[in-house]
Amino acid sequence: MPNILTLPSGDQIHYQLERRQRRTVGLKISATGLIIHAPKRISQAHLESILVLKADWIRKKLAARSVNEIPALQWQDSEQLFLLGNQITLALAFDSRSRAVEYAFGLLQLAMPNHDDAAAVERKVIQWYKKQAMIDFARRLEIFSSKLGVNFTSLTLSNAKSRWGSCNSRQEIRLNWRLLQAPPHIINYVICHELAHLIEMNHSAKFWSVVASIYPDYKLAEKELKAWSPKLHLM
Repeated sequence: MPNILTLPSGDQIHYQLERRQRRTVGLKISATGLIIHAPKRISQAHLESILVLKADWIRKKLAARSVNEIPALQWQDSEQLFLLGNQITLALAFDSRSRAVEYAFGLLQLAMPNHDDAAAVERKVIQWYKKQAMIDFARRLEIFSSKLGVNFTSLTLSNAKSRWGSCNSRQEIRLNWRLLQAPPHIINYVICHELAHLIEMNHSAKFWSVVASIYPDYKLAEKELKAWSPKLHLM
């Protein structure tokens, strides 16, 4: 559940709190709103005092985000979606039986009895994206882990709102299924980023040197990923 801070003015700030191993408080405006990365041991009172001081900046950034906000998906026939950076069209049709999702020539086709039920369409489309993401990501991981000379133990899909991937000391890699909507080179960057953590479990200069060894243009890809983020989070 999102946290709510009531300011002295009476205004409220909604935010998502993530506690991490870090020394400072980080504020991030994402497609879903304000995300706070805070040290694990910081008190709630201290955290809220920082937010009060930063309130004007937060409101300004949130206002700018709402102005540029992309309309939400309606999950209707002819809806425009993204797959590997390309726009594709959602094609819905009635069928007395729920058919398997089919993709061909830029059309993602769903035939089902309740084709006019937006929630049902959304569930089925996301299910298809997750299945394709697992296949696509596994193939890319094999290629880049071989290039880097590292081994990972498992791949799982993430539904995180603020992280595109993660890697732990057990060599388990998690990737956000929404990345399947992004251009292939951006997916490759995130995969290389997480694989580099198998060598350097931090974000030090050594870590970025490892990333650069298999993905030299990582800085550009990181900027592109930020630009794509609002679109990727529509789904």
